[in-house]
Amino acid sequence: MAMSGGIDSTMASLILHEQGYEVIGLTMKTWDYASSGGNKKETGCCSLDSINDARKLAVDCGFPHTILDIREEFGDYIIDNFVDEYIAGRTPNPCVLCNTHIKWEALLKRADMLGCEYIATGHYAQVREENGRYVVSKGLDDNKDQSYVLWGVRQDCLKRTIFPMGKYHKKDIKQMAIDRGYKTLAEKNESYEICFIPDNDYRGFLKRRVKGLEEKVKGGNFISVDGDVIGTHDGYPFYTIGQRKLGVSLGQAPTYVVGINPDENTVTVGTKEDLKKQEMFVKDVNYLKYAKIEDGMECLVKVRYKHRGEMATITNDGKNLKVLFHNKVEGIAPGQSAAIYEGDDLISGGFIMKR
Repeated sequence: MAMSGGIDSTMASLILHEQGYEVIGLTMKTWDYASSGGNKKETGCCSLDSINDARKLAVDCGFPHTILDIREEFGDYIIDNFVDEYIAGRTPNPCVLCNTHIKWEALLKRADMLGCEYIATGHYAQVREENGRYVVSKGLDDNKDQSYVLWGVRQDCLKRTIFPMGKYHKKDIKQMAIDRGYKTLAEKNESYEICFIPDNDYRGFLKRRVKGLEEKVKGGNFISVDGDVIGTHDGYPFYTIGQRKLGVSLGQAPTYVVGINPDENTVTVGTKEDLKKQEMFVKDVNYLKYAKIEDGMECLVKVRYKHRGEMATITNDGKNLKVLFHNKVEGIAPGQSAAIYEGDDLISGGFIMKR
């Protein structure tokens, strides 16, 4: 059982324990924030407090708990990709990449070593077998659903995965924690930051991580969608699609980042209407419900975690997918994930391409 020390994975552990599973708790140490040079106290899933919270529940219930140090493999892959994506003018999605390439692999490897049949996490999602494939679907609590970040998990991993939170609403989980004597856990603030950037300052992280980056990229131009220079910026890696409060204006209408060109060190700005796109392409596609998507299939597509989704027609474009939205969508950012749904079922996903 992957235990971060938060309420969701803690209560998932307790639910499985009460259902009669033999649970072994495992807390993954993915990052040591002190090494990044940040100035905020370490919080979230890698902090000592969180590790102790996870261990306390395991001790209370009488099942084993261990800490797994995966900082080296996490850092080499996830951190390097995070930095490389911003330098390439894209907006990375490290949580999806970590689920796909690090956490599930690490959990299954240790599960095999310990003789465990299944692995479990505290994600608000569901998984089932259908027609010989393993299908992820949305969690019952639509406000907490986390299926979006699971599109990259492989079939052989899903076959052995349990999501105890999938059939619960968050308010019921909090009440369950209180009823079982974990009131402090129920009142604990949730962390929404990237685990290795708990101060949520990704720009500062990039500056500390890439020596000389600020000097190299500062002084580039803000340009309009027509190509007119309207000001200078601090460096293209420090901007994301859809960002506002840029220090430049196009007049009365709010101004947004609508494009990033790393080769020219330019950031294109425009209006809210300029931010809307009707077409995008998706690469590195993983298929869940079906082995492939037939041309012309109509699906709901989410382009970010909190996006409600928009209906689109999907066609194959070689190894990639072409997504034609029925209505224009704001803030399509290359590097972010596209999750493709049929009803509540996650049928595939991939990374949004830059074209």
